[in-house]
Order: sequence, then structure tokens, then C-alpha cells
Amino acid sequence: MEALDLARWQFGITTVYHFIFVPLTIGLSLLVALMQTMAVRSKDPLRKDSWTRMTKFFGSMLIVNFGIGIATGIVQEFQFGMNWSEYARYVGDVFGAPLALEGLAAFFVESVFLGLWIFGWGKLSERVHLLTIWAVAAATTASGYFIVAANSFMQHPVGAALNPETGRAELDPAQGSILAVLTNVTTLAAFPHVIAGAWLVAGAFVTGVASWHMVRHHRRARALGLESPEGAVQDAAARDLYRPTVRFGVVAMFVSAVLLVISGDFQAQIMFRQQPMKMASAEALCETETGAAFSILTVGGPDAFSEDCSGVTHLIEIPYVTSFLATHTFDATLQGVDDLNAQYKEQFGQTVTDVHGNQVPADYRPNLFVTYWSFRLMMGLAAFSGIVALWALWATRGGRTTGSKAFGWFTVLAIPMPFLANAAGWVFTEIGRQPWVVHPNPDDPTIRLMTMQGVSGNPGWMVLTSLIAFTLVYGVLAVVWFQLMRRAALRGVPLAQRDPVTDELDTPTLSFDY
Repeated sequence: MEALDLARWQFGITTVYHFIFVPLTIGLSLLVALMQTMAVRSKDPLRKDSWTRMTKFFGSMLIVNFGIGIATGIVQEFQFGMNWSEYARYVGDVFGAPLALEGLAAFFVESVFLGLWIFGWGKLSERVHLLTIWAVAAATTASGYFIVAANSFMQHPVGAALNPETGRAELDPAQGSILAVLTNVTTLAAFPHVIAGAWLVAGAFVTGVASWHMVRHHRRARALGLESPEGAVQDAAARDLYRPTVRFGVVAMFVSAVLLVISGDFQAQIMFRQQPMKMASAEALCETETGAAFSILTVGGPDAFSEDCSGVTHLIEIPYVTSFLATHTFDATLQGVDDLNAQYKEQFGQTVTDVHGNQVPADYRPNLFVTYWSFRLMMGLAAFSGIVALWALWATRGGRTTGSKAFGWFTVLAIPMPFLANAAGWVFTEIGRQPWVVHPNPDDPTIRLMTMQGVSGNPGWMVLTSLIAFTLVYGVLAVVWFQLMRRAALRGVPLAQRDPVTDELDTPTLSFDY
């Protein structure tokens, strides 16, 4: 494999791995803040105690996830200098601005206030302490915004001009400068979708963990007998502690699902205008069509998808839906992959100069196989959350709890599905943009850079060495993260105990996993 392929593999592996932690941190920080808010505002001592225990229970897992996320995220920015130095040289003046804002205005804030939240229990006033976790939630969301803004510049460059003397893209006041970058329409469309995806991840996580414990305590209560003191305690834990948390997670999933559909529809219409090749590839739409159908199942091996469209067969389609998604009209004409490829060759050239100065034939199509299936995996994997939400609502209706093992295990097995859906969405976003690392703006295609032109001139063996090293280190971190999260989740919430003298509930502690 050439250095370009290895560099793309390395960036893809480290980025997708890092993004396992990002949505859970963003979503869980908000849900933990809401849990603590309900605890602070509650007038009922038992309800207040329950939500305080849940806040600390899920807060302990938030801390673990946040720590591993930091360790894996630092690598991302270093790669721009190590493997993608030509890209960094070309757009570093623009791309670096939102990254700097993410570090200074978001990451430092969330780190500081997370520390205050962890060590402020019992030391800060109740309401001041509550503000610290809300600051963490706001900062993690802001961090996501700046990262999405940086990525959106790669998808749709605005606010900059090409300096003919240096051959670099630079922020330009005449084009709107940094404000234009931060208010890029692509950013405004992508950010709600990314945040809604994070909420779905956190909602599914909370629902899955709480459901498993609800089922466990329900079964214990029935085994011990509800008339026994211990059985009554187990039943109360299932009914009063875990059941409200299950339904809380379901509400988060429902809100995120609505926002995902609305923002996804808006984002799709923008991408059909800004990156028609990506969306045509997502549908394996080879030829220009009027009233294009939406493909449910298309077959053909990887060669049939990537070499040309002649071997692609659409088995199941819904008529006119793709045209509707693109324009909200059923009879819109959408350009196909082959026609767009010919158009781009005419516009940008039949050949392109790579980073070594060689002229190579230009092909402006992404990998159709990966683009097509990652788009469907993104939507299909998210559907598991819908099944969990409906099942959970039914199982907990009317104040009920359930001891169904099938329900408990299904909710646990469904926890990784939104993670995978998020990863598939980013694979679609990035692979579908290829062969561009900076996709040309249709209105002003001056700023553009192909992926083969952005890589460093490192030899292949050097990139391969770092790729192997990162993969091994990340593999170890994955095992550590999973074991810490699993141990924290299985521990459950310590059940409330009353002091025999004062008759007061004991105070739960925030446990740590170092």
C-alpha cells in the first residue's frame, strides 16, 4: 500500500475510534445535568435521593469516558502535521481557527468545570454545584460545534480566499472571515444532526443500563417474595429507582429521534446542492433520472460499485423518494454518478498533479460501495433505538416493571447500535466527499484540494509503523475503557439505607475508576 492509502487508513481508524467517546460524553453530560437538576428541584426526599444516586452513578461513567476521550483525541490534531502536512499548509490558516477556539473556549472550560463538579460535592452550595455540570454540558456541546465548523469548511469552504503568492487559503474579511466559517450553512445543518446523534447514544446508554438493573431487581424481588423485607427493597429499587430512569432515557431517545429526522432532511437537501456526487453515490444513482427512486437494496460486488455502475442492480426501490428528499418535489431531475464524473473532468481537468508532482488520471467518484452501505447502516442501526424505546414504554406502562430477560438483554445489546450508526454516518460523510479533502464550493470552486495532494511526503514504511503502533495502543485503551465502563455499569446504584438513630437516608458517594 502507498503512503496515501496508509495515511487515510490511520486517520480513519483513529478518528472513528475517538468518535466512540465523543457522542457519549456530549450526550451523557447533558443527561447527568438533567438528572442532577431533578434532584435539586425535587421536594420529595425519596425522589431527591433517587435522582442524586443516578446522577453519581452515570456521572462515574461520564468521568471514565471523558478521560479516555482526551487520550484518543489529542492524536487527531498531530496527524495534520505528521501525515497531512500539505493539507495543513494549504488550509491551516482557516482550519486552525475553529480548532483553536475548540481548545480555548470549550475544552478548557469543560475540563475545569468537570473537576469542580467531581470534587465539589458537599463543598459547593447545591445550586452552584449544579451550575458546574451544566457548564460541562454547555462546553462539550460548544466543543462539538467548533469541530463541526472545522469539518464543514472541508465540505463547503467559505470565508476565505486563495492567496496567489503563497498558494494558501487564508481568512478573508471580504468573504466574511471567521464569522462566515462559524456560520457556514453546512455547519448549521450538520451540528443539530451531530448533537441529536449524541443524545441518541446517551439515551440508549442510560435506557440500556437502567433496564438491565430494573429487570435484575424485579426478578430478585419475585424470587425473595414481595412480602419479605428484602424483597420489598428490591421491588422498590426496580419501581422507584430504575423505572423512572428507563423512561427518562426513552424521552431523550424520542427527542433526539425527532431532531435527527428534521435535521437529516435539511442536511440532505443542502448536500444534494453542495455535493451532488456524494448523494448520487449514496443512492448508487448511476444515470441522471427524473423522479429518482430511493434504493432499499442494491446488489453488486465492490468492483461493480467502484469501477463503474454497469454491474449495479437495484432490487428494491421506492419510486420518487430520492427526488423528494433532494427538493421536496417528486419530479426533480437528479444527476447521476457517471454524468457528474464527466462534468467534473471537464471542469477540473482530466488529470491531476499529485503530491510528488506526477500527472495521474482524475476520477471524481467516491467509493460507491462504502458510500452506499454506510448511508444505509447509519439509518438502519439507529432503528434499534426505536425498537428499544417502544418496548421500554410498553414494559413500564402504568407504573409496571418487568422481569423479562429478553427485554433486559436486548436493551444491553442495543447500546452499541447508536455508536455504530454515528460512526457509519461519519464514514459516509468523509468517504462520500472523496476524492476531495477540501470539496470545492459550487458557487466559487477556487479553494479546493484533492486528497492525494494533501498527504505528506513520508515513506510508506514510516506511516505503516505509526499505524501499527496506534492500532495496538488504541486496542489496549479499548480493553481498559470497556472493562472500566462495564465494572461501573454492573456495580449499580447503592440502595438507600436509613440511619437507625436519625432516620435519615445515607448519602451516596461518587465512585471513581482509576
